[in-house]
Amino acid sequence: MKPISIEKLKRKAAELRQTALTMIYEAQSGHPGGSFSAADIVTALYFREMNIDPSNPKWEDRDRFVLSKGHVCPIQYAALLHLGYVPFENIHTLRKYGSPFQGHPDMKKCPGIDISTGSLGQGLSCAVGMALAGKRDGKAYRVFAMLGDGECQEGQIWEAAQTANKYQLDNLVVFVDDNNLQIDGTCDEIMPNLDLELKFKAFGFDTKRIDGHDMRQIVDTLDEIRDVKNGKPKCIVCNTVKGKGVSFMENVCGWHGAAPKEAEYKQAMEEIAGGLKS
Repeated sequence: MKPISIEKLKRKAAELRQTALTMIYEAQSGHPGGSFSAADIVTALYFREMNIDPSNPKWEDRDRFVLSKGHVCPIQYAALLHLGYVPFENIHTLRKYGSPFQGHPDMKKCPGIDISTGSLGQGLSCAVGMALAGKRDGKAYRVFAMLGDGECQEGQIWEAAQTANKYQLDNLVVFVDDNNLQIDGTCDEIMPNLDLELKFKAFGFDTKRIDGHDMRQIVDTLDEIRDVKNGKPKCIVCNTVKGKGVSFMENVCGWHGAAPKEAEYKQAMEEIAGGLKS
C-alpha cells in the first residue's frame, strides 16, 4: 500500500478519465462508458493498493491485475501512462498499428499488462490460475480482477468462481463493475444477474457491496480485507454509473462504445475537471 490521500486519489481519478477520453477522442474509437464507471476502482488499485514497480513490470512478486472487461482498457492505459510504464507520448496512439495501446489489452505489446483480455467471461479464469500459482509457489502477491456485470452472464465466470472456492484462494480479490448496462441495453432486460453479491457469496466468496464511486468506501474496503487470510476469495460488487462524470454519457447505453465529437469532447473534459470543484 502506498500513502496517498483520498483527495489526491479523487484528483487522480479525474486525470485518468481525462486521459482515457483524450485517447478515445483522438482515435475516434473506444469505450468511454465502462472506462468511466471503472475509473475510481482502477485509481485506488494502481495508485494506492497494489504492490507494483513500473520500472520492473515483470517483477515476479508483484500484485497482478486482470481487466476481464478488456474493452475498457483506455482507463487501464491511462493508469499505466501516469505511472510511467509507457512514455506519455503514446497517449496519441490508441488502436493504431504498432501501438502498445491496442483495442484490448495485449501483454506482448504493453508493459504492465499482466494478461491479454477481451473475450468476455474468460478473465476470472486467468485470475484464478494466477492466484493458484501464487498459492502453490508460496508467493505473497495478490490477484485483483475486474469483471463487468454483463459478462457475469457468462457461465465460465461461475466455473472460475467454483474453482476459486475449491482451492481456497484468499489471495484473489474480484471487483464487479455493476453499472447495469451492456452494449444492447440494461442487464436486467437482457439477462438478469439477480443479486451478484449473494451469488458470489453462494459460491464461497467473502462478499461486500459498495458505492464504486465513493473513494473513501473503496479505500476503507481495501484496508478491511487486505490481511484477511480465511481461505475464502473476496468479491466486492460496486454500484457504478456508466459514463460517470460526464452528464450526457451517464446511464446512456449508446456510450458503451462510441467516441465523442469535438464539442462533446470539450464539454466532457470541462465537466470532469469541474467535478473536482463541487
